Amino acid sequence: MSREFTPDKLDVNRFAETAATLSAEEPVSAYPRLAAELGSPTAGSRVRWEAVGTEREGHAEAPVPWLHLSASTTVPLVCQRCLALVDLELKVDRWFRFVADEDTAAVEDEESEEDVLVASRDFDLRALIEDELLMEIPLTPRHEQCPEPVKLSAVDPEFDGAEAARPNPFAVLGTLRSDKRK
Repeated sequence: MSREFTPDKLDVNRFAETAATLSAEEPVSAYPRLAAELGSPTAGSRVRWEAVGTEREGHAEAPVPWLHLSASTTVPLVCQRCLALVDLELKVDRWFRFVADEDTAAVEDEESEEDVLVASRDFDLRALIEDELLMEIPLTPRHEQCPEPVKLSAVDPEFDGAEAARPNPFAVLGTLRSDKRK
């Protein structure tokens, strides 16, 4: 029986058992949480990904489903130095081991070096891709060398003019004191 796999409802066990592969190139707008993090509209940005299923021997000699995920995109982010847009490449290349339930995943994820997820018949591969790309966004995106010199001070003539026009509070107190003496 041949079965078409879809990234929205992936049967992880069957995908690994058949050593299947899925790949696509999609607009960043198909990943709403990722698109919300970007510094400008994502008209040209694309996410390229590939998922490969495989089985490996487990502890009980039963085959264990694994998934290799590679994904990449170049996205515009706001440089934290100059506040201009900087295009940064995000890359993911990870292996995931699947287990039967949440409790097993929680215990084994703490004890093992690989990422452990729960296998299901309707696993959302796109959500995993989006999660992994979101984790690749640097905390402080910035240019290697900013295109314009970074301004380290701000000058606002209106602010400076208002500051100069404001009377000294001690001078105001002095006039109140001199008015009482009269």
